[in-house]
Amino acid sequence: MDGEQEHGEDGFASGREPEPGVSVIMGERRQLLNLAYRLLGSLADAEDVVQEAYTRWYAMDLDRRQAVDSPGAWLCKVAGRICLDQLRSARARRESYVGAWLPEPVPDRSEWPAGRIGDRTADPADRVTLDESVNMAFLVVLDAMTPAERVAFVLHDVFRYSFAEVAEIVGRTPAACRKLASSARSRLRASRPAPQQKAERADVVREFKRAWEAKDVSALVGVLDPAVTGLADGGGLVRARLHPMRGAVEIAEYLTAVSAGAVDRTVLERTVNGEPGLVVQDGGVTTVVMSFEIEDGRITRLWAVRNPEKLRSWTATD
Repeated sequence: MDGEQEHGEDGFASGREPEPGVSVIMGERRQLLNLAYRLLGSLADAEDVVQEAYTRWYAMDLDRRQAVDSPGAWLCKVAGRICLDQLRSARARRESYVGAWLPEPVPDRSEWPAGRIGDRTADPADRVTLDESVNMAFLVVLDAMTPAERVAFVLHDVFRYSFAEVAEIVGRTPAACRKLASSARSRLRASRPAPQQKAERADVVREFKRAWEAKDVSALVGVLDPAVTGLADGGGLVRARLHPMRGAVEIAEYLTAVSAGAVDRTVLERTVNGEPGLVVQDGGVTTVVMSFEIEDGRITRLWAVRNPEKLRSWTATD
């Protein structure tokens, strides 16, 4: 490689500091993906946001890129604004969505097929970090917030950005962003049950699995809270109940009925968004990913994602 080629690829120019290398810029990818997934609840959409943020970075001329003090902060700001725009437009799109909309579930790191969606060669570290800020109950509550509340809360409480930084993204004053985050915090406190040990939650999920496989309505009713609610997301692409199911008996009878005619079905215990969950495979293909909220040893809420477009990260492809 001659000196001129090296000059061009490394981004050096006479009298100027070099811009951050590709490895430095791409090193922000995981942070951006984690942010966008928590803001949008969709891994596919989060991937698109990250790609758009990088596209905007490299669309700037070299002088402008070199003038950026913190490329990571710049990329985060851009990604946050893209997510905010998407959240605002999502409300209109949801009106045409068939049935309930649920966040896209993500598997545990050890269970991820390979790389990102559609990319089996990607760095295994380039994935969503699983913690309490991505469990299904948390994401469902986030989805009920206003776009500004969600962005302010996630950026400040989860990613620890200052309210001054949040204000630049949301387009409001730091004081207004503080109020938005406080409102979001109150919503979460009001909806979250008392914490339980992960092993205890896993035991309840295992008991539910056994009762379901045995098609034992009484046993299912016993593990479900009397006031349990259930939501299924088929996206209009597969059969799913369009409205919430309520009550232990209704849900138990429905689950045993839908599994009665299943052939070559396997129910697997898996980690779903960092919590004990279940994955249903029909003929080796993942068709349902189930998440649970558990309180006092019983399931109080059940979420079943059936939309195949949201199950791509659960199915290995060669």
